Amino acid sequence: MPGVPRPGGRAAARERELLAAVEESRARCRELRRRNAHLRAENRDMTARYAVLSAELEETNRGVVALFSEEHQFALSLQRTFLPAGLPEWPGVDLAVRYLPAAAENEIGGDFYEAVATPDGLLMAVGDVAGHNLQAAMVMGELRHALRAYANEGHPADVLLERLDALLGRHRPGWTATVCVALLESATGLLHLANAGHLPPLLLGADGRARYVHDHGPLLGLGLPQPPATRHEVGPGDRLVMVTDGLVETRGVGLDDSLEEFRRAAAAGPQDPEALCDLLLEGFGTHQEDDTVVFAARLTGG
Repeated sequence: MPGVPRPGGRAAARERELLAAVEESRARCRELRRRNAHLRAENRDMTARYAVLSAELEETNRGVVALFSEEHQFALSLQRTFLPAGLPEWPGVDLAVRYLPAAAENEIGGDFYEAVATPDGLLMAVGDVAGHNLQAAMVMGELRHALRAYANEGHPADVLLERLDALLGRHRPGWTATVCVALLESATGLLHLANAGHLPPLLLGADGRARYVHDHGPLLGLGLPQPPATRHEVGPGDRLVMVTDGLVETRGVGLDDSLEEFRRAAAAGPQDPEALCDLLLEGFGTHQEDDTVVFAARLTGG
């Protein structure tokens, strides 16, 4: 009958549709297998390249570490050349010092100490240049040598600090430093203390008293005037201790608390400066991260 599709015709059309769908699905599977094989090949290539790059990176890292270690050792060696080779012998005074570089391998600090005979007496000093790199160590060396030169001209302790401040401002603008200077005057036996923003020096009396001298002026490099040095009567058995902040600054502990603990430990410590330095380092320098200087002097009266 015209216009009425035959059942057989519908089934044949449906079969053709299914065959076409199956063929399309097979074609997609073949394409997916082809892409998967291509991705596997690319993955193998990338894995091989990654292995090569990893090996090259590891070799480069070893070279960088070796180079850094070599440069760090060079920097430490250079830093030590900026420090005194030894302490002078002075009648009636025993001196001792300990210097420890920063615990962190990437730290080069600017801590320094000095002891030198001057026309007026024995000059002792401890200082710290702000910064932790080779440049800070170089500025430290310049300051220490300048301090020796100015001290040899016979300037008072506070004038020495003013000259160092002018030197920093003129030749090293932007740099700052703290320095504590102690001058044991030969003529009078008085101890002159001048402090440019450094930790307070500790005076340990032969009678057992222990006190910090908190008088200080501004740190060096700011171009500000320094107050006159303070004068202190000292005698046989009295001791002076100066340190840098790497010894007493501890994370999570207030500086005042650390200084008080340090004062008590020093007061109860041995009279001998060498033994005292060892005791203080053992008690406070175990976990130090910054450069550390401990400088001790004892008047013997000899």
